[in-house]
Amino acid sequence: MDAAFWHERWQRGEIGFHKASTNPLLQRWWPQLGVDAEAPVWVPLCGKSLDLIWLRSQGHPVRGVELARSALESFSDEHGLDLQWQTEGEFEVAEGAGFTLYCGDVFALRPEHLQGIGAIYDRAALIALPPEMRARYVAHQRALLPAGWRLLLVTLDYPQEQRPGPPFSVSDAEVRQLYADCSIEVLEEKDVLADHAVFASQGMRSLTERVYLIAD
Repeated sequence: MDAAFWHERWQRGEIGFHKASTNPLLQRWWPQLGVDAEAPVWVPLCGKSLDLIWLRSQGHPVRGVELARSALESFSDEHGLDLQWQTEGEFEVAEGAGFTLYCGDVFALRPEHLQGIGAIYDRAALIALPPEMRARYVAHQRALLPAGWRLLLVTLDYPQEQRPGPPFSVSDAEVRQLYADCSIEVLEEKDVLADHAVFASQGMRSLTERVYLIAD
């Protein structure tokens, strides 16, 4: 799960995690966060997700981080955005049209990158990381965020032995351990295996998708 793994996935077009439409879970549950329209939103491991466009359409300045520059360049090209690139420390940064997108290692982020963030949307970050990285990722991000943040988190939960990740299985118990001192509410929980024929063909017998509202 090093940088080369993800660069190779993007170069070979193995991006099954990229969705061709806005995530309906985001559209359904985002209002529950009660975030001011002008509040900046943070999207970790954002790729070229259409969810970025939807969040911006709601009025939010959108910031994200992504390891593969090709993903951010595709995002800019596919939506006709005139994003300007510059180098800031360890990151290459694409900025414009209400977006600030950092290309680099999520663990290299510093407090100034998340200054003023009001909410976080995580559909593809936590489940992209193996178990040994997840606790480090959550602890690092929480150390950078200003007080009062709210998180819309989407996870997948299945018997990990039935297939290798990513996406990795993240149990409800693990979410509650990672965010033990936070307010945690399950907004939606259902088995979605029928919607993922590839996973079913790999021998999976269940696939539970959960949506959480987590608050500092």
